[in-house]
Amino acid sequence: MARVLLVEDDDAIRTSLTKALTAAGHVVTAVAGGADGVAGVARERPEVVLLDLGLPDLDGRDVLAMVRAVSDVPVIVATARDDDASVVKLLDAGADDYVIKPYSSAQIDARIRAVLRRLGTDQQDVTVDVGPLKIDPRSREVTLDGHPVELTRKEFDLLLALSRRPGAVVSKRELLAEVWGLPWGGGDRTVDVHLSWLRRKLGETAAAPRLLHSVRGVGVKLAVLEA
Repeated sequence: MARVLLVEDDDAIRTSLTKALTAAGHVVTAVAGGADGVAGVARERPEVVLLDLGLPDLDGRDVLAMVRAVSDVPVIVATARDDDASVVKLLDAGADDYVIKPYSSAQIDARIRAVLRRLGTDQQDVTVDVGPLKIDPRSREVTLDGHPVELTRKEFDLLLALSRRPGAVVSKRELLAEVWGLPWGGGDRTVDVHLSWLRRKLGETAAAPRLLHSVRGVGVKLAVLEA
């Protein structure tokens, strides 16, 4: 199972969830505030963070940003808002998954296992070579023309998803489901923004693409070039 850092200010929820996740086999460290949560990420080295957004000392979104500044640990956020715009903003800010309040401990356990399963699958893959582009899912390192490319977690996941189908057009719906865990439409802007950031780091633009080619109304493809 997993080392879990639970950041939740409600005493009853924190206690019951800690007991339930421990019974499910997880090792849980629980804290009540955002500042303790950020410190806990550095100190405990958790495999998953469960983050409530309604904290007394810091806004949960600020805590998420602080965690993302120091770690790529998967973060599952708990929120009371279930509209698409709010969820997409959370995922864009670096959350790996989310649950809507009220939730059950069984839901949380399932989300933890799903996040770890996705990461475990990536880490078992061999290096992907697409012409001058090399992607190592185990070390999460990318090189282009022999030079390292620094990517965020989502940028890396997006590039890896495209690299698994080189030369094929992948729809934005497919990318939303595979990279962001959103099996519905309505988040195309999320894909567009991350593609823009990814293109910039790969040294290209939408107007002058080298590797990432958009097909209007269909999706995007990773071009196969000579190494």
